Amino acid sequence: MDTTQRTDQQRSADRRRRELLEAADRVVLRDGPHASMNAIAAEAGITKPILYRHFGDKGGLYAALAQRHTDALLASLRAALDAPADRRERVENTLDTYLAAIELRPQVYRFLMHPAEGSPGDQGFDVGRHSAPLLRRMGEELAQVVEERLDLGPDSQQLARVWGHGIVGMMHAAGDWWLGERPCSRAELVRSLADLLWGRLAAAGDRVDGPGF
Repeated sequence: MDTTQRTDQQRSADRRRRELLEAADRVVLRDGPHASMNAIAAEAGITKPILYRHFGDKGGLYAALAQRHTDALLASLRAALDAPADRRERVENTLDTYLAAIELRPQVYRFLMHPAEGSPGDQGFDVGRHSAPLLRRMGEELAQVVEERLDLGPDSQQLARVWGHGIVGMMHAAGDWWLGERPCSRAELVRSLADLLWGRLAAAGDRVDGPGF
């Protein structure tokens, strides 16, 4: 098999994988954490064994969907952090970007972060054990941003990781509660969370060689 043929086959496989992920997304938007392999295969117009052939099992499909949505969310958070604004506004915009994302697609959020309730089997994805790595990835990404932009003095790398994971944990816990109960507006929640973070963030100086925060 020559290189051109292999490349064409890889492109075809990649395109087919994207099509299957888009079908899975449609089911997740409809069914949330109750999305099943049977429903996704039906949406894609294929049999479940073909779906397994592409992703291995439920965990493989979940991981592919999680990467797809986490990549998009992280890109949005990075854009909010990079947008021209003073530091307080940038903090509020970043918090609002996260909350707006889970508010816009709550079924996707629940699929990624909450295991399906009800009977076991193919009724839904058991995603509870997979959600921690997603939050861990977001925490590491935010830690990198903090370290690049703020002068935290000695042990800055460790402190940046503490801040990164702590802020992500706060956003996740508060956002999960807010999405379920809606006790206040999104803007009110953003202001309250920014107030909680602001003292230490306001006091930290920008890194001399960084892009600023």
